Amino acid sequence: MEENKKRVPELRFPEFTDEWEERKFGDLGSVGMCKRIFKEQTAAEGDIPFYKIGTFGGKPDAFITRKLFEEYKEKFQYPKFGDMLISASGTIGRIVEYTGEEAYFQDSNIVWFNHDSRVDNSFLKCIYTFVKWSGIEGSTIKRLYNDNFLKTKFFLPQVEEQRKIGAYFSKLDEFIELHQQKLEHWKEVKKGLLQKMFPKKDSKVPEVRFPEFTDDWEQRKFDEIYSFLQNNALSRAELNDETGDVLNVHYGDILIKYGEVLDVKRDKLPYITDSTIVSKFESSVLQDGDIIIADAAEDETVGKTTEIAGLKDEILLSGLHTIPCRPKRKFARGFLGYYMNSSSYHDQLLPLIQGTKISSISKSIIQNTDIKYPISEKEQQKIGAYFSNLDNLITLHQRKLDHLKELKKGLLQKMFI
Repeated sequence: MEENKKRVPELRFPEFTDEWEERKFGDLGSVGMCKRIFKEQTAAEGDIPFYKIGTFGGKPDAFITRKLFEEYKEKFQYPKFGDMLISASGTIGRIVEYTGEEAYFQDSNIVWFNHDSRVDNSFLKCIYTFVKWSGIEGSTIKRLYNDNFLKTKFFLPQVEEQRKIGAYFSKLDEFIELHQQKLEHWKEVKKGLLQKMFPKKDSKVPEVRFPEFTDDWEQRKFDEIYSFLQNNALSRAELNDETGDVLNVHYGDILIKYGEVLDVKRDKLPYITDSTIVSKFESSVLQDGDIIIADAAEDETVGKTTEIAGLKDEILLSGLHTIPCRPKRKFARGFLGYYMNSSSYHDQLLPLIQGTKISSISKSIIQNTDIKYPISEKEQQKIGAYFSNLDNLITLHQRKLDHLKELKKGLLQKMFI
């Protein structure tokens, strides 16, 4: 900041040369909020959506009458078209642009900045994404009070420059949103195909199939297809991300990090800190084609499975809260990983899940579930390859999206003081 004596950003549109001014929100306007709505004034269905802090930016679960809406909108404060609504409770700083829709917002938890023509809303939206709110930095308080809001300082250029900066980032946000929509589209495509490319409960063939295959799929009990291997019970504290001789698959990574196929060459795995443990599990060192089932989760994702691939000389073990299994016959790469995560298989587990806060399944429970598969290894291979290509497409869109978000983050640092 010492070097930036002129109070100008590092990166700037060339037609602007004036210094930016340090201002407080309170110098430029006031905090706006809607009139308080009481619970008894809301209903599960109705004319006008009422957004609470928990549904802000999402789908409303409460409504008010049109009569109340029109009365309160006329008598009390209400956002103008283009105002940036901001969450002032819980996760502070979530932003939704008000675009004129008929809706009402929870008082004090969802606020906006009432200002004059000295401030442009699109510029203000950028400021909200990184501003350090006065009096709450490092605090455990999860509320942005009006006083904190109005005392917060930020740097402000002339309104013409604000508009150009705001318009630039609005276009960038639109581009990011477009890539987000593409990513979500392909995720939904995959989700739908995982339901359709494997047989439903009472069917011997899938709804969607490569046309050259017509034979019924085989159906066998789990223990006819798999043999169980041994897992270890090492906690996160007994693993590290830096170095070691033995890799380990933790159930939390199956649930959150790994896909249907865990490629050891590509995916980051933790090491076991004390590698002497491998001597206890020599008969259960994993091989390509083995599957690992997460036997515990906080929800119905329990039973999520990953198939091992890409092993060379690595020693890999299955860790805490996992059920490692080895197929008794050869399957094409990827088929089991995708099948075990399809509704065709996983729906069988839902009525078998045990526990309340933590959901779990056991070997004794899953050994009587049914496994369906095509006899043709070529059909298995085509299914595995199809989903693998779909995953590659999803990964590509995710990388593009991550790149754009990083680009925006870097530009915010350089185009603002």
